[in-house]
Amino acid sequence: MGTTPEFAAPDVASRQLALEALLSRQSQWPLTAPAPTDTELNLIFDTALRAPDHGRLRPWRFVIVRDEAREDLGQVLVETSTRRHPEAPAETHEQRRRKAFAAPLIIVVAAAVSTQTKVPELEQLLSVGAAAMNALNAIHILGYGGFWATGPDAYDADLHAALDFEPNERVLGFLFVGTPPESPEVTPRPTRGDFVREWLGRSSI
Repeated sequence: MGTTPEFAAPDVASRQLALEALLSRQSQWPLTAPAPTDTELNLIFDTALRAPDHGRLRPWRFVIVRDEAREDLGQVLVETSTRRHPEAPAETHEQRRRKAFAAPLIIVVAAAVSTQTKVPELEQLLSVGAAAMNALNAIHILGYGGFWATGPDAYDADLHAALDFEPNERVLGFLFVGTPPESPEVTPRPTRGDFVREWLGRSSI
């Protein structure tokens, strides 16, 4: 998809703008066209690949699904749902097809887990999670919306096979990407004090 231009180190004003953008990021739904261009996708993936990577294992795997390929994905979702729950009505499975059209672009996120390393599996999965978060941040900064979804489809072996993942590659979810509503509902920010504390040493009480 081409090369990415080099960027100079940001100045103070640019850093402030970037932080303000990150502070306004939230999951966006529903999502419509347009989706990021190929040039923008290059930036999104290059940002993802800046995630921490213990052992330089490069565990990140991404599959892009868009345009007519969403029709095939929709059929795969119907077939896998039918196999998981053959007793359910056909209408229930057909509803799964809509997931493939919930956004103009879907990025399937996966981890290529290596067992030939001392790096724990958990750290490899965390690296892929960090890469996905980097991608979501880049999507937001570029003016688009993103939504990370998982569910039974993400862990279905038949879906893995349909998307040509290798046996050691584990799907961690789907990033739905597109243009958010003009006036999205704003999610209240959590209070940092509920999640952050300072350790003052072993003698602290």
